[in-house]
Amino acid sequence: MGIKQLIFGEGEGYDYGALCMPSLPWKKQRHPMKFYPLDEPLPLLLSLVMGLQHAFAMVGGLITPPYVVAKFSIDSFPFAKVELQQYFIVAALITSGIGTIINVLKVEIPFSKKIFGKHLYVGSGLLSVMGTSFTFLPIFEIAILSMKADGFTGEEAYGKMLGTSMLCAVLEILFSLLPGKTIRKIFPPVVSAVAVTLIGVALTGTGMKYWGGGVVCAEMGWKEHAQVVDSVGFGMPVSNVPSAICSGSAQVQLPYGSTEYIGLGFSVLVFLVVIELFGSTFMKNCNVILALLFGYFVAGVSNYEGLPYVDTSKIEDAPVVDFLWTQWFGIGIYGPAIIPMLIAYIVTTVETIGDVTATHEVSELKTDDKEYTRRIQGSLMADAVCSILASLFTSMPNTTFSQNNGVIAMTKCASRRAGIATGFWLIIMGVFAKIAGIITSIPDCVLGGMTIFLFANVLISGITLFGELNLKSRRIRFISVLSMCVGVGVTVWPWAFLDMRASPYTAKFWECSDCSETMKGLRNAVSIFLSTGYCIGSVLAIILNTILPEDAEEPAVEGNVRWSVIGQKSTYFANKDVDIEEDEGDESKRGTVNDEEAGSADNSGEGEAAAADDLAEVEEVVKSE
Repeated sequence: MGIKQLIFGEGEGYDYGALCMPSLPWKKQRHPMKFYPLDEPLPLLLSLVMGLQHAFAMVGGLITPPYVVAKFSIDSFPFAKVELQQYFIVAALITSGIGTIINVLKVEIPFSKKIFGKHLYVGSGLLSVMGTSFTFLPIFEIAILSMKADGFTGEEAYGKMLGTSMLCAVLEILFSLLPGKTIRKIFPPVVSAVAVTLIGVALTGTGMKYWGGGVVCAEMGWKEHAQVVDSVGFGMPVSNVPSAICSGSAQVQLPYGSTEYIGLGFSVLVFLVVIELFGSTFMKNCNVILALLFGYFVAGVSNYEGLPYVDTSKIEDAPVVDFLWTQWFGIGIYGPAIIPMLIAYIVTTVETIGDVTATHEVSELKTDDKEYTRRIQGSLMADAVCSILASLFTSMPNTTFSQNNGVIAMTKCASRRAGIATGFWLIIMGVFAKIAGIITSIPDCVLGGMTIFLFANVLISGITLFGELNLKSRRIRFISVLSMCVGVGVTVWPWAFLDMRASPYTAKFWECSDCSETMKGLRNAVSIFLSTGYCIGSVLAIILNTILPEDAEEPAVEGNVRWSVIGQKSTYFANKDVDIEEDEGDESKRGTVNDEEAGSADNSGEGEAAAADDLAEVEEVVKSE
C-alpha cells in the first residue's frame, strides 16, 4: 500500500467533495453517498475527518453536564472558580476519548471463558462513542447541594459522588453478565420510553433556565414578586441569597428573562435552522457546535451599554496544556445518593441496549444473531468499566452516547477507524486547555440556546420510543400514564419533596431540621428519589410492568378492529422471543428465533418453521376480525 492510498484512499468511494458541498433546499441530492461498513479500512485522512465530525457532534452534549455541575453545584454565586470549571471540561474530554477507544476496540476479558463459561468483552466493537451522560446530572446537582447544606464544601461533596458512582457501577457489571433474554424481560420498551422521556422533560426545563440568563437567577425569580418585595419594604432584599439578577455574561448583569439574553440564545437556534437549510453534510453533522460558535460570535461582537457579554480573561488565564489529576477531590460515599444512582445505572442500561440496537441498524448489521448479543454484553460492561475509570479520572460517569447514530446515518460511515479517530480528537481537545477556556467564557444565555436544543433531542427520543409501543393496549397505556403523571409532575414542580434553594430540610412532606444525622441522610435519599422525575417514574414503570397481567382478549365487535389482538401480536412474539421483520416492498413476513434457540434450529429449520406457523396463526386471527 502506497503513502497516497494510506492517506487518501483510492477509488470512487472516497469523494471528499460530497462532504463539504453545500445543499440547496429546493434541489434533491443527485449522487448518493457510499456506505462504509464496520470493517472498512478507511484511509487516514478520511478517518480523521469522520472522527472529527463525531467529536464535534458530541462535544456540546459531552461538556455540558460536568460544566453545569462545576459552575452551579460545586461552585456558587458569583461563580469565581473558573479554573475548576475549565478543569472539569478537560477531564470530561480526555475521559470520553479514552472510553470511546476502549468501546470501539472491544477488549476481551482474560479468563472469562473459564470463569463464566463464555467469552466476555469490554466494548461493543462498533462505532459507538462514550460520553458523560445527562442521566446523572440531576442526581449530582441535588446531592451536592444537599451535602453543601450539611456543611461540606462543593469539592468534598463531588468527591463523595465520585465514590458513590464507582460503587453503583457494579450493578451494570452484574447486568452485563445476564443473558440477553433476561435483560429484555426486566427492561421492556415501555420502561425505556418512560425513562428517556422523563430525562428529556427534566433537562429541557433546565436548558430554559440557562437560556433566560442562568440557573440560580431563574430559581430566585420568586424574589422579584411584588408581594414579596412589598412585605419587606423599601425594595430591600428578602435574604442574602442571590436575586434574579443574572451574572453569567461577563460584566453584564440583567434580570432573568431579559430580551438581551433571550435574543443571544435565540441566535443559536436561528443558525441551526440556517445550517439545516443550506449546510453541507459535514456542517449538519456538526450543527450544534457550529451554532454554539455562531452565538458566541454574536455575543462577542455585542455589548450592553458598553459592557461586554464575553469574559476574555477566562481564555487568557487558562493554561495552554492540562491533563487529568491536576485537581483532586478525594473519593467517598454519600449514602442518600446510592438509591438514585442505582436507578440511574438501570436507566443507562436501558438506554445502552437501545443505543446499540440503533447503531446496529444504521451500521446495516443484524440484530438477531449471536454477535449482536455479544455487543450488548460488551457495551454494558464498557458502561460500567468506563464509569469506574471516569471516577478515578475525576470525571462524571461515562456511558454510551446515542446522538452519534445520527452522524453514522448521515455520513454513511460505520467504520471502527472513524471511532478510534473520534477518541483521538477528544483527547487532543482536552489536553489543549485553551479550548476549555473558550467554552467557560460562553455566556449562560448562549449556552442555554444550545443546551435546550440538545436536551429536547433526548425528549424526542423518548417520544419516538413511545411511538413504537402498542398504546392501544390498555395495560401499556396504564403503565405509561401512571408513570408519566408522577414523573412529569415532580419534574415540573419538585418542591413538593425537594427543599427550595438555601432552605434545607424545610419541604413540608418531611421537615427534618432537628433530625439526627442518620435520619437526615435517610430523608435526603427519599427527597432526591421522589423529586427526580425519571427515578420515581422509571421505578413505577418497572413495578407496574411486573405486577400487571397481560390484556384480556376483547370480544369482537362487527365493523371494528380488535386492537387487543393486534397488541397481542407483538406481545405474543415478545414472549416467544421472536422478532418480526417486514421488508419494504414485500408483504411477506419472516420470523427469526433468538440466539439461544438458533443453535437447535440451524440444522433442522424446525425453529423457523414453528415461528412462521405461529405468525401465520396470529395474522389469520387479525384478518378474520
